Amino acid sequence: MMLYSDSSRRGRPFAKDPAVVRFKGQAWLYYSLPPFGSGQTHDGVDGQAPWLAHSGWAIGIARSDDLQTWMKCGQIVADAEYEDRGLCAPAAFVLDDRIHLFYQTYGNGPKDAICHAVSDDGISFVRNPTNPIFAPTGDWTCGRAIDADVVVDGDRLLLYFATRDPTMTIQMLGLAAAPLNSDFGRDKWTQLCDEPILKPELSWEQECIEAPAVCKHGDRFFMWYGGAYNNMPQQIGCAVSKDGIRWERLFEKPFLPNGEPGSWNACESGHPYIFEDHDGQTYLFYQGNNDLGETWYLSMRRILWREGWPLLGDSEPD
Repeated sequence: MMLYSDSSRRGRPFAKDPAVVRFKGQAWLYYSLPPFGSGQTHDGVDGQAPWLAHSGWAIGIARSDDLQTWMKCGQIVADAEYEDRGLCAPAAFVLDDRIHLFYQTYGNGPKDAICHAVSDDGISFVRNPTNPIFAPTGDWTCGRAIDADVVVDGDRLLLYFATRDPTMTIQMLGLAAAPLNSDFGRDKWTQLCDEPILKPELSWEQECIEAPAVCKHGDRFFMWYGGAYNNMPQQIGCAVSKDGIRWERLFEKPFLPNGEPGSWNACESGHPYIFEDHDGQTYLFYQGNNDLGETWYLSMRRILWREGWPLLGDSEPD
């Protein structure tokens, strides 16, 4: 079973919010890194220069040849005033041999928003000059946007995000779109909903649906999502849509529940991400822990398709 984490910032394993793409012959993993713990140094990795001395949330970068063994190769730290409290929760896709990264600002409550950056090498990213590029509007939302995910739909890019109601209590999902041939700047996005496209309704989802992870398979869209806030426990659900906008749950129970007592993910199986590899295999990456968030690990399970519908497979690639 693949388990990956990063001890560089707190002296204990801590990696959350995975996003994976295939780029230049390797799999690339982007993930959230926490603020430095007290007494921790800003050490470099693999002989590289030390990381920038920034204490807030950041995005780690790792590479793999086999989806099992990952080597950290960089990180992205705050580099603009709108990121001064941190950045995290990445999503990524490859277009014209460049990685496009969508991520959120952190620590600003209802003012957190989605940002965009692009890279030719997977490590050095150039920010979109119009960042933050998106935050929702309407009386159904507090105006916050986090947990981005993107999927190509014809000539447009769909941007899924989590937001909260005006009381900042209920976490729920929304949707926007931009032309695929655009620069994904702030003026290119059109909000496609004036109410949540998915909100918590089942008992295990409690007050939260977040971290949408969307792919298109055949003529349907499928979404995996985190239900309930962290360690409540968060578990992963699954929904289906014909148009990417109107969604129905596939199951009333979690698609991937938290683990049994004593297992590595006893407190949570959460924040999913769908990775479709070049060989047609589909993988569900996710986070978990068994100590109420003192540590965090990333793992993955295969998604098997039977007559166009998803089933949970094992943790090993074919």
